Amino acid sequence: MNNLLIEKTQSTPTIQFDFLSNVLKISGESFPENTAKFYSPVLEWLREYIEQLDSATEVTMEFNIIYFNSSTSKIFMTIFDMLEGAVENGKKICVNWRCDEKNETAIECGEEFKEDLDVLPFNLIIEGDQ
Repeated sequence: MNNLLIEKTQSTPTIQFDFLSNVLKISGESFPENTAKFYSPVLEWLREYIEQLDSATEVTMEFNIIYFNSSTSKIFMTIFDMLEGAVENGKKICVNWRCDEKNETAIECGEEFKEDLDVLPFNLIIEGDQ
C-alpha cells in the first residue's frame, strides 16, 4: 500500500498518511470549495488501510487543524466513525486532536467530537506557546 500525501493549499490541509509508520496526519486549515471531492481520496485510502490493518498494529491519527468549515466537520465525523468501527473490531487506533490554547473554537470542536465517540481513544491536546 502506498502512502498518501496531499500538499496544503490556501483552503486545504496537508494530508500525510504514512503506511509504514502507521501515523496519519491532517494539519492546517480546511475549507475547500468542494469538500466531498477533496476528501474522497482520503476516505478511500483510509478504508483500504483499515481493511488491511491487523489487530496488533498501533495507529495514531493526528489532527492539528487551525480552522475548518462545517462541511469539513462532517467529513471529520465520518473519519471518526470509520476509526471507531475499526476499534470496535479489535484494531488499536487513537486520535490526537492538537490545538493551540488560544484557539477556543478548535478546543470546543475537539471536546464535541470526543463526546460523540464511545470506544475510539480521543486525546484532546491543548498546546501553549513553546
